[in-house]
Amino acid sequence: MPPVNLYSDTQTRPTEGMRAAIASAVVGDEQRGLDPTTSALEERVASLLGFPAAVFLPSGTMCNQIALRLHARPGGDELLLDLSAHPITSEAGGPAQVSGLMVQTLDGDRGVFTGAQLEAALRPVGNRYMPRSRVVSVEQTSNRGGGRVWPLSVVCEVLEVARRHGLRAHMDGARLMNAVVASGVPAASYAGGFDTAWLDFTKGLGAPVGAVLVGSRSLIDEAWRWKQMLGGALRQSGIVAAGCLYALDHHVDRLAEDHVHARLLADGLAALPGVRIDPGLVETNIVFFEVDDAPGLVARIADRVDIQATGPMQIRAVTHLDVTRADIESALEAFAQELG
Repeated sequence: MPPVNLYSDTQTRPTEGMRAAIASAVVGDEQRGLDPTTSALEERVASLLGFPAAVFLPSGTMCNQIALRLHARPGGDELLLDLSAHPITSEAGGPAQVSGLMVQTLDGDRGVFTGAQLEAALRPVGNRYMPRSRVVSVEQTSNRGGGRVWPLSVVCEVLEVARRHGLRAHMDGARLMNAVVASGVPAASYAGGFDTAWLDFTKGLGAPVGAVLVGSRSLIDEAWRWKQMLGGALRQSGIVAAGCLYALDHHVDRLAEDHVHARLLADGLAALPGVRIDPGLVETNIVFFEVDDAPGLVARIADRVDIQATGPMQIRAVTHLDVTRADIESALEAFAQELG
């Protein structure tokens, strides 16, 4: 038997229904606006998030990098975001290389910072010695915050500060639909007020490729220029856009199952000796826990459970489309054998 894959929700594989949708997709040249499947996906995501325009991109990382470049100006602009956010930890220094952005990190509560924290971090206007506060980014849900959902009230606080001080605002929507399912707040309510936002399809939604960036028509027109420059033209992209459309039709509501499985995993881990975890902090599909030797446990259990150590004592486990309740029970049995 292969190990239970809790490494990441990026590990999902297309379902049979998704494969059929991909195989039957009607395609054309997306650069000319002639791929009907891609155009349908862009229109649907723009409507879902409450924006007038959208562009299909290969990855969420490209969405972040293009969006930040749209908002940055040469000459010392600064990006403000949580210290655990994806552009800081996992995008190879992209904000600096692609957009020339200085980065100031905010120490949020499990990835969530407040409007007051943002206000306190802003640079004085007109100070020629300092960078210029230019753009703020919010990651929904917070990955390294353990899948924490940004409360809508806090999002609104951050946006109010951003608007009052003339900042651009970007939402990293890598797991936005997890937040929607967990909270009951519509996607457009979370994304509304941001200048750009995006939705990922390769995590809990289970598609093999793709993300969609939304914004104003003028911003998306400019995003297309950066898509071309960065090598993101996809030609007959309907092949993969079809999988994303299928995910919207079939894989959104079922995210609740992943959340249940994550809490089941957390509760089971909390009962084991040597595990440090607060199950009450598990809101969506990401579970962080601590043991004395995280890399050692990961290595010992690798034939039964595929997980990753994110520090000397910290492990991350993520539930997703390919993980069943029986898989969670098998994983807990394996952990008990090692830790019991």
